[in-house]
Amino acid sequence: MTRVNDAANSGEVGRPAAYDAALDVDSRPYTVPVPFGPEPLTVAEEEKRKVSLFDSFDEVNSIEPEHYARFDVKRGLRNSDGTGVIVGMTNISDVHGYRVEDGKKIADEGHLRLRGYDLYDLLGDDSPERRFAFEEVAYLLLVGSLPTESQLAQFVEVIDSQRELPDGFTASIIMHDVPPDIMNVLARSVLQLYTYDRFAEDRSPKHEVHTALSLMSRLPRIMVLTYYAIQSRFHHGSMIMHRFVPGQSTAETILSMLRPDRQFTPEEARMLDIMLCLHTEHGGGNNSTFTTRVLSSSDTDPYSAYSAAIGSLKGHRHGGANRQVLGMQQEIKDNVANWENDDEVAAYLARIVNKQAYDKTGLVYGMGHAVYTLSDPRAVILKRFAAKLAVGTEFEREFNLLQSIERLAPQVIEQEKGTKKDMCANVDMYSGFVYTMMGIPEELFTPLFACARTAGWAAHRFEEIGSGKRIIRPAYKTTGTPHQPYAPIEER
Repeated sequence: MTRVNDAANSGEVGRPAAYDAALDVDSRPYTVPVPFGPEPLTVAEEEKRKVSLFDSFDEVNSIEPEHYARFDVKRGLRNSDGTGVIVGMTNISDVHGYRVEDGKKIADEGHLRLRGYDLYDLLGDDSPERRFAFEEVAYLLLVGSLPTESQLAQFVEVIDSQRELPDGFTASIIMHDVPPDIMNVLARSVLQLYTYDRFAEDRSPKHEVHTALSLMSRLPRIMVLTYYAIQSRFHHGSMIMHRFVPGQSTAETILSMLRPDRQFTPEEARMLDIMLCLHTEHGGGNNSTFTTRVLSSSDTDPYSAYSAAIGSLKGHRHGGANRQVLGMQQEIKDNVANWENDDEVAAYLARIVNKQAYDKTGLVYGMGHAVYTLSDPRAVILKRFAAKLAVGTEFEREFNLLQSIERLAPQVIEQEKGTKKDMCANVDMYSGFVYTMMGIPEELFTPLFACARTAGWAAHRFEEIGSGKRIIRPAYKTTGTPHQPYAPIEER
């Protein structure tokens, strides 16, 4: 009997940039550098003496790993082979990367289908006549079918009409006490927009669709305005506030507002459009989409659900993965003298695998995925468009280096670890490179992800409202701490 994997097994939960089932639980301490912003919080010695609440933090909050195996607890809702525990059903997308035959996992070419349409078909037309696809894909996700020309035109017109922000919103919400991370501003902006919606607690389909479209329209503008507010506050940069241009696509709007001179090429706009399409939806099991479903199942308002999803996507184990890839690639570029020499590239990859270089985790970021085995369709499509954008430019040599990393990494991992795994490049291998080619700052990588994924979050919220009908409430198993006799405070 053959069974294909479910969309609930979607990747992006855990560490999408370099997935290894054996390292499914990440025990590394995170040391995230903060390049700007306030100084780290310091605690006076007197306060430490009076309140030592954090002295036993690790001890109190640690659970022995053997408990999970003993009680067959699916930590992180993951099976032992890294696949996701199936917790729901969806008509929205199918993330396929392997087959299961007689209980055995068989590697297979990857595909991503949105409402039944293969991603290769949706983004297969790269002719000059084919302009933008993001709005068309968003329509497909939200409405359930591909639009006609007139339907798409009306859909784009509605999105275009919602870009205005409430009076005073930019000054009071975006520019006032702007924090150093754009994602936090996106989250608080979504929550604040609740206050401007007289029907925010309306759960009707009409209001749900209207709210989703308004956020799809406004988030790109909020993102760019926030970027410049941060540059102004923390880097003494200019506070550039371009008006949006009516009639432009989402990709064009972002580039037009981001570029100081507002100039961009049709090829750049098309490439950003492809990036938005590739990030708009990836199954119900990824962390931020599941967050949307969990909150929606409680019957909370859409603003609360989407804000929480943004908070999830900000996490370094989820939406921030492409920056990890870019960091590793930069280290390879800095330490390999001849990028065209396979032996030199392989030697440095061996150092990374043996935990001697980069972040010393042994992970080759950009390689491997929780679902995809032989190929990640998003990476395949992105690589094709990136090659066209890079050819004949200063980035062509770097693109060839990334291809070498993709080709050599599986061989190096097999040689150094002595195990052969089905491994392919994931979308993060090339996404940061593409953004860099277009001059898009690293600070915008994850916010762009959020702008694109809003359509996917909305589709899953709609489906949860229509079909879930039950609050998501999994169980937690107690470790069996023995009963403790209570003692009055004076006797402790």
